[in-house]
Amino acid sequence: MDFDFSDDQDQLRDAVRKWVDKGYTFERRRAAVRNGGFDRAAWNELAELGLTALTVPEEHGGMGQGPVDAMVVMEELGRGIVLEPLAQAFMASSVLSQFAAQDVQAAWLPKIASGEALVVLAHQERNARYRLGNFDAKAAPAQSGYALTAIKNIVPAGDQADAFIVPAQLDGKTALFLVERSAAGVSTQGYVTQDGSRAAEVQLANTPATLIAADGLAALELAVDVGIAALCAEAVGVMDKTAAVTFDYLNQRKQFGVAIASFQALRHRAADMKMQLELARSMSYYATLKLGAPADERRRAIARAKVQLGQSMRFVGQQAVQMHGGIGVTDEYIVSHYFKKLTQLEMTYGDTLHHLGEVSARMQDTAGVFA
Repeated sequence: MDFDFSDDQDQLRDAVRKWVDKGYTFERRRAAVRNGGFDRAAWNELAELGLTALTVPEEHGGMGQGPVDAMVVMEELGRGIVLEPLAQAFMASSVLSQFAAQDVQAAWLPKIASGEALVVLAHQERNARYRLGNFDAKAAPAQSGYALTAIKNIVPAGDQADAFIVPAQLDGKTALFLVERSAAGVSTQGYVTQDGSRAAEVQLANTPATLIAADGLAALELAVDVGIAALCAEAVGVMDKTAAVTFDYLNQRKQFGVAIASFQALRHRAADMKMQLELARSMSYYATLKLGAPADERRRAIARAKVQLGQSMRFVGQQAVQMHGGIGVTDEYIVSHYFKKLTQLEMTYGDTLHHLGEVSARMQDTAGVFA
């Protein structure tokens, strides 16, 4: 079996890496954080590169590429700890193309592909504790479709997005809706998160909404699984760069007249960092390749991947800070920003303990051994 990337995927990786290295410098990122954590100009540049169109079907103006292409892109964006939530475009296009009616697809997928519309998932509620079917949002029939009442927390770029994908209870079942931010009854309160990106609390009060899927739980699970796979790839990019910066520091920093990279204890810790990075990379590939599998198999794979990524992110981040010493936690030095990003990614879409519970609950006759 050939696990090499295709020539097109290698060219895609090179194009994104060049943009990150030249167009999304650390200074530009810090300026974006100071201005609120979201840069519409950077989002437009991602769209100009064709990245917002990557997973949109060709009949709706997209490129029709698959999960592996999205993984390649997210790894490179992770290396630059890019703030703009491109993964949300992958999640929205996956859900809309597989579950929404044709008129909804025709209205929104071309806008997502062009970058004109930023559509984000707004599913998290205060009491949910990562459980996807646990929320208080309510939907009711209205003259022009449906009306939603809900409070959603930690919505990525929520006060900058053009529309939300929102799960809500409809006749006692989970349904999935699309809500425009400009609709009546929508209010948002934006803030900067720990890693410098932007999120918002979104409140809906009898807000007009368009139905995406009456069987909303299956659609919501797909959206989150696509998001976790993208997160895993992004985390691999973050860890790869974190390790590279750390190893470079070990070769430059001197004590007793020699580079501290020559100290055996630090060399062992660096090797352990590399091992955790490669374990994470393998499980990121595994998660991405399982996105096309049946739902139960896909969900098991995603949970397994998130457990390993969570363990690797914590280890790599902590070791990087420890081996840098005090400078590793200063705001002026980039390692502290990588560390904050890894910390936030570990908790996004379910922390390590949550997904360890998911792995345990989904064990079957194999007792957790990968079949």
